[in-house]
Amino acid sequence: MKLPSHVAAFTAAALLASLTGASGTSAALAAGADDQKALPSVNMEATVKAAQIDPRRPDDTLTPGAKASVLLVERALRDRKLLDARWVDGYFGTTTVAAYAKYQKSLGYTGLGANGLPGRTSLAKLGAGRFTVARAIGPGDRVTTGGVLVNTRTRDMLAEAERLLGRKLVLEQGSYNPGGDPTSAGTHDGGGVVDISVDGMGSAARTAAARALRRVGFAAWVRSPAQGDWPWHIHAAAISDTDLSSQAQHQTGDYYLGLNGLAGKGPDDGPEVAIRTWEEYQRR
Repeated sequence: MKLPSHVAAFTAAALLASLTGASGTSAALAAGADDQKALPSVNMEATVKAAQIDPRRPDDTLTPGAKASVLLVERALRDRKLLDARWVDGYFGTTTVAAYAKYQKSLGYTGLGANGLPGRTSLAKLGAGRFTVARAIGPGDRVTTGGVLVNTRTRDMLAEAERLLGRKLVLEQGSYNPGGDPTSAGTHDGGGVVDISVDGMGSAARTAAARALRRVGFAAWVRSPAQGDWPWHIHAAAISDTDLSSQAQHQTGDYYLGLNGLAGKGPDDGPEVAIRTWEEYQRR
């Protein structure tokens, strides 16, 4: 009779202990640790990136560097009967986002906690016994800065953008502000999104501010009155913030695809920079 893997590991460890005089419990724990190390790893950064970009793609191109991790997540969702096997393809499209949101709801999460973006806690629970989580990211706590509500990740990103720019940025609207401004179309309902005043800035200064924000990991655009019912301002969404509303998720995905984040899906009209997340910027 073939023993289950965990029983076989414990038995082998006990035999080793009897031969070496080591504690059977210690040896068994060491064997368990080896088993844990053998689990495949999900790169959370890459997975979250794919969950933002893939649903906005016009085709089934995979997000570079994310396929192996997305496959592990999709297989776990499939085994929980939340995702049909035909969608286990390494592409974190709308069907996988919806399946992950169902999984989050099964854990009792609601609102932003069930937005379909893999969060640190939910991903670890999904991976229990299946995979480990590497490069975990999270929004941090909610805090007030510049008189508006954001999270600590967004606050730190803004501080670094100000350092690069050499000037303070004035926030007109923060995050976690559902219904606060109807013209925002829900983008500020979750975390990671701010509107920045450009009062007193000329064209060059506005562009410089958007460039600094993009460099540290924001999808940032200078918005003009010609684009909507709003004054001149900079709209910025923190890429890979796991508290992003669904509308802000779409904007960050569009940013990767060279679009301007507006409903009409026009071409990106901001300064060209290498697209990086906050975590990628910190490691550069």
